[in-house]
Amino acid sequence: MDWLQHAQRLFRMPKPEHFTNYRHCCECAEHDETLVAYDVNSIGIEQLGNPGWDPLCFASVEGLLYYLPALIRLTLDTIDKPQESYLDQLLFHLRYDGKDNRIVRSCSPEQRACIAGFLEYLIDQYSAAIDECTYADDLLKVYEIWSSI
Repeated sequence: MDWLQHAQRLFRMPKPEHFTNYRHCCECAEHDETLVAYDVNSIGIEQLGNPGWDPLCFASVEGLLYYLPALIRLTLDTIDKPQESYLDQLLFHLRYDGKDNRIVRSCSPEQRACIAGFLEYLIDQYSAAIDECTYADDLLKVYEIWSSI
């Protein structure tokens, strides 16, 4: 399966005018600027790869859903590069408050199945790389969240 194409089809939506509460503070404004400047196909690891300065942490649920295909792309592009791997960030965004997280609740059953299927694919196809990471348990927990709802 082409996971990126599948996610792009399921999460196709108009780009939000704003992604954060950009009037809240300078940090929110800067993160909004970053997210507005790119689109789902152009945003990259340079913009989203720093866990300490991740604009998606401030994004609305609509913004997160808009960028989900990009998160899948970044995960696939970096899964074999331990120093650049985006998987931990993906899991962080998918985990939030467990089963009550706002992204899970906002997804359709088909979208949730896509994310669960993608996580299952990662577990099946990249188990050696994942076992070397410190977040293998997180992947299983996130998979459980997305596959049980």
